Amino acid sequence: MKRLLSGIQPTGVVTLGNYLGAIKNFVKLQNELEDIDFLVFIADLHAITVPQNKTELRKNIKTLAALYIACGLDPKKVHLFVQSEVIEHTMLGYMLECNTYIGELERMTQYKDKKVKQIEGVSSSLLTYPVLMAADILLYDSDLVPVGEDQKQHLELTRNIAIRFNNKYGETFVVPEPYIAKQGARVMSLTDPTKKMSKSDPNPKSYINLLDDINIIKNRIKSAVTDSDGCVRYDIVNKPGISNLMTIYSCITNKTYEEIENQYQGLGYQQFKADLAEIVANELTPIQERYKELITSKELDAILDEGRDYASMLARRKVSKVKDRIGLGRKK
Repeated sequence: MKRLLSGIQPTGVVTLGNYLGAIKNFVKLQNELEDIDFLVFIADLHAITVPQNKTELRKNIKTLAALYIACGLDPKKVHLFVQSEVIEHTMLGYMLECNTYIGELERMTQYKDKKVKQIEGVSSSLLTYPVLMAADILLYDSDLVPVGEDQKQHLELTRNIAIRFNNKYGETFVVPEPYIAKQGARVMSLTDPTKKMSKSDPNPKSYINLLDDINIIKNRIKSAVTDSDGCVRYDIVNKPGISNLMTIYSCITNKTYEEIENQYQGLGYQQFKADLAEIVANELTPIQERYKELITSKELDAILDEGRDYASMLARRKVSKVKDRIGLGRKK
């Protein structure tokens, strides 16, 4: 049985763009892949490469776990756990740092970008976190890792570290392959459809939080920027506003742009927006209801406990093997 692993950072707000662009397809993945051991972890250790408020971080960890389950992640098919609750991640991370070169880490594009944006002192973890990412993957002998464009370089580093370690100490790690999942929709800002929808936008009307009040969600759809001609037609260059709303409509209903255009021929934007507001509300209402059931429940803790215990069992075996290969500890 092959193993697929993915990590997600607990960064707070989860937007409609995150849901349609990633989570919805991520949930489909668990049903599409047969004979796969699927592990998903909340990457809280990666979150602290930049300063965090501890109360908010703890809240975000549980919120993200509850939201992923509410959105359809099935605990019967996926082992969901919190990264920092499996101490072997950091143990293996250090051992892999001893087999990684500074030059490799300094070439990481994300490190260069984050270093420029960092206002205060740059933490050493911004440089070394790709090694922790490699440990996340290699710890579980992951065969497949879903990656986007921004993570390809990190996975290549992981492969290089695994091959180097195997050549030096003998076959120890599975060398992972990228899993290029189907890309979800690129959902744009509701107030400026030339920019991607983002929770960091200073204008709250530009995005939809999955946990926003349903009436607020409807109003944001109805007030979204369009254009003056009133024709529901997909044209991303000349009509980016209505095209963005049509993308949302299509992702939720599975209707093609042509079908949507035909449905609203001669009806104008007001009817289209009113219908879309209801469609989005109907999509998110059951997610919010399931989230409310989970967030303070013993069920959520039980799911995370099961995931932690399963991951810990695999991780202990791998770290024990790595220590033996290197020569650490007392041989028994």
